[in-house]
Amino acid sequence: MNHVVNCALYQGGRKIRDIDINDTEHMKVSAGQLIWIGLLEPTHDMLLPLQHLFGLHELAIEDAYRAHQRPKLEVYGDTVFVAMKTCQWLDNCLALGETCFFVGRGYIISVRHGKSLSYTAVRDRCEHAPDKLKHGEDFILYALMDFIVDNYFPVIDALEEKVEELEESIFSGKDQGRDVLGEIALLRRDLLDMRHAVAPLPDICQRIMRYDVPAMDKGTQPYFRDIYDHSNILMDRIEALRETVKSVVESKMLMESMRQNDVMRRLAAWAAMLAVPTMVAGIYGMNFDIMPELKWHYGYLFALLLMAGICSILYWRFKKSGWL
Repeated sequence: MNHVVNCALYQGGRKIRDIDINDTEHMKVSAGQLIWIGLLEPTHDMLLPLQHLFGLHELAIEDAYRAHQRPKLEVYGDTVFVAMKTCQWLDNCLALGETCFFVGRGYIISVRHGKSLSYTAVRDRCEHAPDKLKHGEDFILYALMDFIVDNYFPVIDALEEKVEELEESIFSGKDQGRDVLGEIALLRRDLLDMRHAVAPLPDICQRIMRYDVPAMDKGTQPYFRDIYDHSNILMDRIEALRETVKSVVESKMLMESMRQNDVMRRLAAWAAMLAVPTMVAGIYGMNFDIMPELKWHYGYLFALLLMAGICSILYWRFKKSGWL
């Protein structure tokens, strides 16, 4: 695997040249220049030279290597460390990844793990807008964060479609033979994962907009406010979906209860009709010498007609009341 996706030098918003990440001579940060490094699941040994070259904190290096962090923003001296979750909807299920960013004066390093779209499109878009790229590393951080957040929306759309389809199947009665509760459990887990990915983002953006984070200029505040707004929209949609899933569960349980009540009514109706011939046959089956109609020539026919008549009346009454 090629762990180095890209490593390039920029000046005045324009790309000067690609750099060999192992060329320590050209990897030094100079005034007015910017180094943009993109890594894909790098080894720990690959991160160590970057740690010494840019003065990265060992805890941030460990977080970037292990890639099991909740979204957060940490400041280590003059370096900003940002961790974000990446999401994709693949094969009708949620696929998660993680990207970490090291941002300092004159450099930005992205470390990508797991399922994530390539950031090549972001790099191309920035390179085609040198007037914005010249703002520096904070604009690149915005562009990458905005790309990740924008890719949350298709996932939420897919989850909404799945919830709507599941809800429709329950109310239309097409959920028989389908593990609805299992699907609901998966949906709730996916929504919880999405909530964990999105919930910290407003706080991250607010902290950047307070100007107390190094390497972040005031001119980029409107850009991060845009991410802040999108994060709040996503949170509202996620919470709405979670409430919808709860109502789907309640609807499913209510429908099951109604089906069980319907079955119990039918069973009770048939049991009542079967009780009549059982009772009559039990009475005339008693071994007593003296019983009314015991020696009657038409007694057997009368008993059969009596049982059939009573059962017919009961069937008509139950049918009319909707029990059958």
